[in-house]
Amino acid sequence: MRILIVDDEASIRKTTAIAVQTTGHVAVEAPNGARALKLVETEGFDVCFLDVKLGAEDGLVILEKLLEVSPGLAVVMFTAFASITVAVEAMRRGAFDFIPKPFTPEQIRQVLQKIARTRSLEQRVQQLESQLADESPEIDLTSQEPAVQRLFDIAFKAADTTATILILGPSGTGKNVLAREIHRRSAQRERPFVTVNCPSLSKELLESELFGHVKGAFTGAVQDTFGKVATAEGGTLFLDEVGELPVEIQPKLLRLLQDREYERVGEARPRRATVRVLAASNRNLAGEMKAGRFREDLFYRLNVITVALPGLQERPSDLMRLAGNYLGFFARRLGKKVQGFAPEVTAAFRAYAWPGNLRELRNVIERAVILAGGEALLLADLPEEFTHRPESSVQVGARVTLDSLEAEHLRRILGISATLEEAARTLGIDPATLYRKRQKLGLL
Repeated sequence: MRILIVDDEASIRKTTAIAVQTTGHVAVEAPNGARALKLVETEGFDVCFLDVKLGAEDGLVILEKLLEVSPGLAVVMFTAFASITVAVEAMRRGAFDFIPKPFTPEQIRQVLQKIARTRSLEQRVQQLESQLADESPEIDLTSQEPAVQRLFDIAFKAADTTATILILGPSGTGKNVLAREIHRRSAQRERPFVTVNCPSLSKELLESELFGHVKGAFTGAVQDTFGKVATAEGGTLFLDEVGELPVEIQPKLLRLLQDREYERVGEARPRRATVRVLAASNRNLAGEMKAGRFREDLFYRLNVITVALPGLQERPSDLMRLAGNYLGFFARRLGKKVQGFAPEVTAAFRAYAWPGNLRELRNVIERAVILAGGEALLLADLPEEFTHRPESSVQVGARVTLDSLEAEHLRRILGISATLEEAARTLGIDPATLYRKRQKLGLL
């Protein structure tokens, strides 16, 4: 590493330079802040050892200027005026570490090893993030449907607060993806994002996973365990499918939300928690509440900000754009030259109901790209449900009700329309009327 040593005492610069060079790094010296800033502006450095007192100069002010010029620079402060207050202030302003004078060459070597380990971990994280990006399509949380875009806008406006957000919607609509994006945009972004899959465990195991347990709390509890609430401290706790949460655990979650307190299983001492809670469900929680399966007070505590994600069928103007995003991703990943969709594929996609929503769309595109032999996806590349669609028995003149005829006509017009507005224009009605008809005929 290239290391800059900034101190107004020549003997300190020389001693530090020797310690740096014996560990195999390159040392450059500067007697004052102006010279240090000039060197950082013109040359690249990995580390800077900076004295808090540079004659009449304030090293903490120089620290901020250095980081403005080179944000990735690891600055280690040292001074004979060591105090907790100075150390805390230096770290608050962006210092990597703090060494009091007089220091030994071993202290210099140790802090350089710490910086090297940190850089190695950062590089590893970047590699893992790059691998993850290669394995997952880019997140697209935008919409050409104004109503859907408003939902995303609400979620992102609330992201940078501590408000609890409840994300509703059918399976496969991207609730988990949206929750992670909310965390990424929040003040807790540098802290953990911890998911609890509520339907995955029994009541007893779920309570332990959520809150932790003490040794001997139940058979198999051979040691104290901190739960996911503690793991998420300072970050975000995401309760996936919260509608499946057992009734017995719901009061304890309510206490966590209201009082920021919880107890580990088998322990009477309350613990404090500083976590931001996000929750998701594919159930109608208002209906679950009325049926007595979900606590009313918990529902209203979760229901501070609600984002109800619609199914893919409710996003006709987004369908082909999202399909194109998946197509581009899987074509690159699989080394295929597929660039688009045959017209009959587009028509089949628009006519299909997409019960599995975005998750199903992704799977269909991945399969089709694997099977594709040309530059465009063909109908033959799609699963059987797209190529062998049964003809409707509802026809003009048949012995069917008017509602059945209307429902079939609406279904076909929606299938060939790019947007709900376009479908409404074709039908000669306004979008609000179209929405009411779809609701009445069970097409939502």
